[in-house]
Amino acid sequence: MYFSGFAALLFSGAATVVAHAEQAKRDASQPYFDIYQGPNEQDSIINDLSTQLDYTLSGGEAILRDATANELFAKPERTVHAKGGGAHGWFEVTTPVAANYSMATVFSEVGKRTPVTARFSTIAGNLGNADTVRDLRGLAFKLRTEDGILDWPFLNHPVFWLRDPAKFPHFIHSQKRNPQTNLLDHNNFWDYLSSNNESIYQVMRTMTDLGTPYGFRHMNGYSGNTFRAVKGNDTWVYIKISAISDQGIRNNTNSEAIVQAGVNPDFGVQDLYDAIAAGNYPSWTIYWQTMTPQQAENYKYNIFDLTKGTFYCPQIIFLTLTFISLEWLVEDVPLQEIGRITLVQNPYGFVAFGKSSKLVLTPANMPYGLEPSEDPTLQARLFAYGDAQRYRTGINSKTTPMPKAVNDRSTAPLNPVANFLRDGAMNFNNQGKRPNFWSQQDFLSLAPRPYNDDNHTIWTGGAVKYLSTPTEADFDLPRIFWNGLSERDQNHLIYNVIWHLGQANDSTIRTEQCKIFYHVNATLGEAIAKGVNVTL
Repeated sequence: MYFSGFAALLFSGAATVVAHAEQAKRDASQPYFDIYQGPNEQDSIINDLSTQLDYTLSGGEAILRDATANELFAKPERTVHAKGGGAHGWFEVTTPVAANYSMATVFSEVGKRTPVTARFSTIAGNLGNADTVRDLRGLAFKLRTEDGILDWPFLNHPVFWLRDPAKFPHFIHSQKRNPQTNLLDHNNFWDYLSSNNESIYQVMRTMTDLGTPYGFRHMNGYSGNTFRAVKGNDTWVYIKISAISDQGIRNNTNSEAIVQAGVNPDFGVQDLYDAIAAGNYPSWTIYWQTMTPQQAENYKYNIFDLTKGTFYCPQIIFLTLTFISLEWLVEDVPLQEIGRITLVQNPYGFVAFGKSSKLVLTPANMPYGLEPSEDPTLQARLFAYGDAQRYRTGINSKTTPMPKAVNDRSTAPLNPVANFLRDGAMNFNNQGKRPNFWSQQDFLSLAPRPYNDDNHTIWTGGAVKYLSTPTEADFDLPRIFWNGLSERDQNHLIYNVIWHLGQANDSTIRTEQCKIFYHVNATLGEAIAKGVNVTL
């Protein structure tokens, strides 16, 4: 009886399933879901103007959360720092200054040497670009310390272009080729600068002869961002790092840079290589500028930003959030020498920069005793540089053996690496038979953290979701810079801006940029406006 009842139920259910299947069969000629609807929608708007559309993430979601910046950083489809050269050498501690502020063993004693590989490059240009183009330059130093890799990715200007770290990719794209014409587009570059309130100080520096340095040996490097040096639980300072060329500053004029681009577009690479080959070893003296939290509170600028937001250090409240990196004036915050980088060895069989482009660096690489600060653009760079490296050189770029062109394993750390990362493209060391997960049977221990910095910096306000607008304080450093230039350098700045801005054929863009220069200095703005044929 039980079985017959169960059988009736079973076959009744089976009949229901068959009935549903028949229904589905009958409806198959009229599908409820069009799998081509999404692609067709994207195709239908391909020629629509930007003003007709709203910004979304790649999945179509509105721009509402931090995923926007993450998505931009994770897709660096137009590689920067593509052209340049590299060399090997050492960092030598020359004073006890760094050891007084940081427990990092790389600074532990005067005379201590740490192997270094350096990478110099233009930023926006393609691999085939001339070394003398007007652009920022990268000076990057990879120190292979006994406690892990320390990377110093510097620029040859003391400030960044950016107010908001989420605009990092936008700024880079504005200097790349137009996606429709594949041509350099001067309108794009000046349009971005004039419409996004970016650093006029950086623009002015780049438009002087500092924007066309004489090779790679004759320029300084600056961390731009603010870091922290930690000595112990309650002993730490903010730091900015500078690498000052011992060869002295030397630049090309705009005309000289153009000539050099035609005569020898690889001048920077050759000049560096030939100097080292001849035993004329280039060097840079490394300096720190330091501020205690109390000094930062009382400094005339917010050390992170000029705009409003709330940030708390123990017993300290000051302003922050969106970012425009400020130079710490040396008359206010003196330079303190910590060491010197000297380059003494060219890469073996150097064939192309494509080889040493595997020398990837990120400000996230630092041993105990050095820490990031809350500098918003630094926080973005901690993620963005790693994403760019994985895009360019693969997921195992930190440990991949290097070709002889740049020395075997020159990117790999010198101390043992043990973690849970396995396999993937270009993996040459799968860490043997150790488990690739937290295992109680084969436990991977954690080194004790040498200090507790939980109370160093504590956020007390909500995060600001939208951009701020510039204030008069944004123009302080540009005015100081302009007034500090010689008459010759002022004239070169005006000439260079006219030469470059004049190539933007959109008069509205030229006018908006001239207004910004005028706000810095009336003489400067009027001269440029006259040169590019606009009326203010």
